[in-house]
Amino acid sequence: MRLPFHQIDAFTRTAFTGNPAAVMPLDAWLDDATLQAIAAEHNIAETAFIVPRSDGVADYDLRWFTPTLEVELCGHATLASGHFVLGADPAKDRVTFATNVSGILEVVRDRSGYTVSLPALPCTPAPLDPVVDAALGATAEVLLRHPKGYLIAVFADAATVRALAPDLRAVARLPEMTVIATAPGDDTDIVSRVFVPAGGIDEDPVTGSAHAALTPYWAGRLGRDGFGACQASARGGHVACRLAGDRVVLGGGCVTVIEGTVLL
Repeated sequence: MRLPFHQIDAFTRTAFTGNPAAVMPLDAWLDDATLQAIAAEHNIAETAFIVPRSDGVADYDLRWFTPTLEVELCGHATLASGHFVLGADPAKDRVTFATNVSGILEVVRDRSGYTVSLPALPCTPAPLDPVVDAALGATAEVLLRHPKGYLIAVFADAATVRALAPDLRAVARLPEMTVIATAPGDDTDIVSRVFVPAGGIDEDPVTGSAHAALTPYWAGRLGRDGFGACQASARGGHVACRLAGDRVVLGGGCVTVIEGTVLL
């Protein structure tokens, strides 16, 4: 069996930056063990599998896998999947994906590249925790938590976030799988870094789902629904963020960097 794949850098306009996702179009679902093995073989943050639908509910079904597990929500691989579909058909300006947990997600072509609409993940303020500070290697000013496994640590300035050298084993032992460090930005409105060692990703380059959690907090703190964000990983990337009711709309570019075939 020969299965094509497309490796796409998301939330960037420059190859080899942003967050890479492998997008694999399938005619029908393979078994879960094979999907996970393919994602492990790609060994990048996410592999997105899409299967066409014909019932009118959505254009495609969509699932996402890290090298070690399936996740409930992934923004950058959804954006990359939209880039793959819309790039193949210039007459289309939007595509919808049905997901197992996160509902219908839509990618729309726009002047800056694409936008993706995700469910907002508003986090609840939590007591400061020296265990979190020790894991991240700096003292947070604010902590917020979401029951779906997101922890936000807010720091005083961008320099602190950029300089973090976390103890990844300690981060992996925290109750939340996705650990987000953030602060007011230096060259953008906000800056962040995202660590997911418990999910097989020590530091994620640019994380859509993390911005679904960051956007409600920063929209309230900044006093406006829209703002720009930089994720300060080694690869780096920029995300346009907008709070729209119970949705978060994230914008950015995509670049296809690899096209190939998986042989099964």
